[in-house]
Amino acid sequence: MSGTQAWGFTDDRGTELGAARVPRRVVAYVRAGSALCDLGVTPVAVYGSGHDGEVLDPAKEGGLTAAAVTYLGPGRVLDEGLLRELRPDVIVDVTYDGKSPYALDEAVAERLGVPLVALSVGNELSLPAILDRFGALAASLGAAPVDGTADGTADGGSPADLRAAEDELRAVAARTGLGVLALSGAGPDQVHLARPLAWPELARLAELGVRLVDPGPGPGANWLTGDWGRAAELRPDLVLFDSRAHATAPDGALSGVRFTPWNPETPPSPAAYARFFRAVAGALAD
Repeated sequence: MSGTQAWGFTDDRGTELGAARVPRRVVAYVRAGSALCDLGVTPVAVYGSGHDGEVLDPAKEGGLTAAAVTYLGPGRVLDEGLLRELRPDVIVDVTYDGKSPYALDEAVAERLGVPLVALSVGNELSLPAILDRFGALAASLGAAPVDGTADGTADGGSPADLRAAEDELRAVAARTGLGVLALSGAGPDQVHLARPLAWPELARLAELGVRLVDPGPGPGANWLTGDWGRAAELRPDLVLFDSRAHATAPDGALSGVRFTPWNPETPPSPAAYARFFRAVAGALAD
């Protein structure tokens, strides 16, 4: 990167990006955009993934609706003319493989002549490391730095608030010892059972003392796919169910089990994960 550039950032693909001035007009994948919004950088627009439709999924919106951020629909069928009209200075996506952006074809950004940042949300990084990377990007885009003691966002999304939520969850998990299974419903006859160590937030739950239920051997790196009977055989005390619009709610599929929603695309911000950890602690304590 040239020393004359006012903005530079190296993303999690190792791509060095730069611009003559700090980007102000940010377009982002919805998960990244919601995190940036929490961190003090409001995008001008966001786009979805292949799971998303023409309306923003309520499970993913975070503070985007309140901030009046425009939703452009799924990234793979994005109207490039509309995107060009928005005059983005930078596009922010996520990556699961450390090589390619997840929700937008990189050629779109190349045709617009706009830098594309891809930050990792896969299990090659721990959840704290993922949060640090999004914080670093937000700071590079002009967000006020968070010192870890004062609230960093309007809803108390500081690292200190996240640590307090983790402490609360750690205490509840030690006291209850309940088994927790994370899953995503795929219809009345099929369910995807999460492999805990494949998901940074689930791995973090385990580090905090939550007893996560592993679905056992079988195909699939992130999920083991089976029927609802397989989920029942695992005898979980609490189920974290995928709350995204495309997933099937486990209504009636499991009996005698506690439930709490889980968004596998939770925005990587201290505020969002503090809310999630407190929700898990509350479900374990009920």
